[in-house]
Amino acid sequence: MVEISESVKTLDARGLFCPSPVQQTNVELSKMQVGQILTVLADDPQAEEDIKQWAHKLGHEIVKQEKNGNEIHFEIKKVK
Repeated sequence: MVEISESVKTLDARGLFCPSPVQQTNVELSKMQVGQILTVLADDPQAEEDIKQWAHKLGHEIVKQEKNGNEIHFEIKKVK
């Protein structure tokens, strides 16, 4: 059986600039349980690469990433 997790929290980091989106993502994910998903909304162009690198470095899984104009939408699963 495949378990589908839904986002349990949304972080709206739109209007914030580097390094704030990554810092706030880190804080919010640290409050969550392993397996839970955090949705992050950002519009800082640097956030796209920064969040991907941060998640890879810490071992979290980006289960979804979309870009719509200037807005970036991530769904990040807490792995550890």
